[in-house]
Amino acid sequence: MGYLYALLAAFLFGANGSLSKVVMASGLTAWQLSQFRVLGMAVIAGIVLLITDRKAFRLDRRRLLAMIVLGVVGVALLQATYAVAVSLLPVGIALLLEYLAVLIVALVAFFFLKEKVKARLWVAIGCVLAGLAVVAQIWHSTLDGVGVLMALAAAVALAIYFLVGERQVTATSPLAVAFWTGLFAAVFLAFVSGWWEVDPALLTRSVSLTGNLGGVIVPFWAALLWLVVAGSFLPFLLSLAALGRLSATAAGVVASSEVIFAFIVAWLWLGEALSAAQLIGAAIVLVGIVLAQTARAHKVVDADLAIAPDVGRPG
Repeated sequence: MGYLYALLAAFLFGANGSLSKVVMASGLTAWQLSQFRVLGMAVIAGIVLLITDRKAFRLDRRRLLAMIVLGVVGVALLQATYAVAVSLLPVGIALLLEYLAVLIVALVAFFFLKEKVKARLWVAIGCVLAGLAVVAQIWHSTLDGVGVLMALAAAVALAIYFLVGERQVTATSPLAVAFWTGLFAAVFLAFVSGWWEVDPALLTRSVSLTGNLGGVIVPFWAALLWLVVAGSFLPFLLSLAALGRLSATAAGVVASSEVIFAFIVAWLWLGEALSAAQLIGAAIVLVGIVLAQTARAHKVVDADLAIAPDVGRPG
């Protein structure tokens, strides 16, 4: 069941990129979409906690500070930079670049946290660099430069989430983490997202799913609701359920399949096809990501800190 939960979470996260692209093309900016998603996640988690665990609404000062960092950087900035990236790049490539976070975490663990890292990390670095060179086709690349920078910024944000998060939660439930990080992310984005510029009439419009689903017309609010529930809240909980049944490393390796699902869904839905050489390059990058994921000799856990690391993107 643990592997099933992890695969379902990876699929939902991967498919989410294509729908995000459709929603943004219909009238929302990347920042506005991120605002709706994190606010929705916080509201859903808050309602569940109100019924099941009201103690989760109490945090000490140290944990509160950690949740602010996780919410602003690990959720808000991650969501926004990834959304900008997929609006400018093929979904699969944007996600591939974002998952460089796994490599960043391993390197920081080795050079700055002085953790023991297995020798396979250096093989992983070689695989990732070689694979990305092929995927991006650096000899005649047509990738959008801003899109690439935003995807790399998303990788840094995700790495910070992992590094801060894994020292962040033993006394707080995963659902509480979803609430607090979503809440602080929503507060931060409220000042910069431009949500006040959204035309309320947009929610009642009908939009085409475009691409190979161009004949399918849905209410805009339904597509947005799907992104909030099935694109953020549900996969986040599934990944946490997987972590309860698998080791963090095993759950993280399975979560990397999100990249594969993103490529497949974007190809079937949006027609974003890669050449045979690019597919081979993507496979090499994934090998490097898995090697980096398993390179850390142990997971650091501080009883005063902690969140579930290595389980895929937060929300």
